[in-house]
Amino acid sequence: MSDPNDLTSPIDEGVTAEDLGRVLFIGVGGVGMNGLTRLYATRGLPVSGSELKDWPSLPELERHGVVIHREHTASNLDGIDTVVRSTAHNDDHLEVAEARRRGIRVYHRSEALAAAMTGRRSIVVTGTHGKTTTTAIITQMLEHAGLAPSYVNGGENIGAYTGAHGSGDLFVAEADESDRSFLRYRPEVGIVTNIDVDHLNTYGDMDALTEAFERFCRNTDKDGLLVLCADNPGTLALADKLRAEGRTVATYGFSDGADVQLGDVESNVDGVDYTVLHQQQVLGRFHLPMPGRHIALNSTAAIAVGLYLGLEPEDIAAGIAAFGGVKRRFEKRGEAHGYAVFDEYAYHPTAMTEAVKTLKEVAGDGNLVVVFQPYRVYRTIAMRDEIAAALSLADKVVVMEIFGPGEEVPEGEGGQALCDAIALPDEDKAFVPEWDDVPAAVKALAARGDVVVTMGAPPVSLMPDDLLR
Repeated sequence: MSDPNDLTSPIDEGVTAEDLGRVLFIGVGGVGMNGLTRLYATRGLPVSGSELKDWPSLPELERHGVVIHREHTASNLDGIDTVVRSTAHNDDHLEVAEARRRGIRVYHRSEALAAAMTGRRSIVVTGTHGKTTTTAIITQMLEHAGLAPSYVNGGENIGAYTGAHGSGDLFVAEADESDRSFLRYRPEVGIVTNIDVDHLNTYGDMDALTEAFERFCRNTDKDGLLVLCADNPGTLALADKLRAEGRTVATYGFSDGADVQLGDVESNVDGVDYTVLHQQQVLGRFHLPMPGRHIALNSTAAIAVGLYLGLEPEDIAAGIAAFGGVKRRFEKRGEAHGYAVFDEYAYHPTAMTEAVKTLKEVAGDGNLVVVFQPYRVYRTIAMRDEIAAALSLADKVVVMEIFGPGEEVPEGEGGQALCDAIALPDEDKAFVPEWDDVPAAVKALAARGDVVVTMGAPPVSLMPDDLLR
């Protein structure tokens, strides 16, 4: 039986992005595919894409010469050498099936990304949560230092994009563990932010998930660097194991003994300030212009990377201080009706807990009202108690129905069951299954001076527009 954690990679064969010829990206508007398409386009390669939704990113792609087809048809493949798809587009998809029929090469998104990394010094970030922000901070730090990295991220940097080709030899990428596709990369620097319970629909149990992360680390260059969080039991155990085998490992976190340790954290609405020690020696005082201990934690992974690359501490600090943030990560969307409205991507209970704690700091004397849309049925059922515990830290909560494309919600296991599990008084929580009813529910709970945050599944990122009306 073949090892599911042993994925072949274009890097192994020396395949480059240029070798793919004329490329069609299916579902080009989505965040992940959009960033990769933009990278190929800014690299000067012939690129087209197909997309049914009117994503705001499409005009920017067209400005870079990407031909956008607004429907999925067989003619989109005329003259195409390679089709790139995501996990969401299986072999039954019209364009994938047509490519197979014509004998056109079909690559998964991860394979096209791996091909773009061939010959580059790659820095790849993975982990159950925190990887998008960590990737963005590393990219910003390297750009600020004048190293002009190429990058592809799973979220959009505020004031920047999800991907672009840089003139330098460094390549920064976020890697998705949910479908094992992160095992196609062969980085010089591999970063694992944490290993928490998730994606068991793919892996079955924690042992298999942990084994996949270990394989990712072993795919990292033996002469390179592994950066692992000292605060997470899974990554700490992996760090000890790999270090004992002679691998170069840098740990980071709040924990005593971390190679890059942070402490003396001061977080408020204007940002977070913290002291960083490297090998028990004070490296300096650092600042990020957005609040949250978890944001500071993510930045210490970037600091470990900067030190490995030979950057001076003051240059690292300057790059981190210039970080503009990531959309859907503590993103303020506006103010209306006397309260501020934020949007936050967190849907895993660990990330939710940190996000809620930070937003309560921002709310100050006001209440924090969370509008939560659960993401995936299997995850919501398996982690109901943990998700409810995170939401119970808020002052008031609106729970929407679970967003689970292609999944059925078993009777009695939906959003109402999650709402019932939240340890708040009945008058401070509500299950609101209909989208159009959410704004009225929020107005009934929120008051002047409060903070409202939409949190969870991607569709809820559209809700702030309705709340601000």
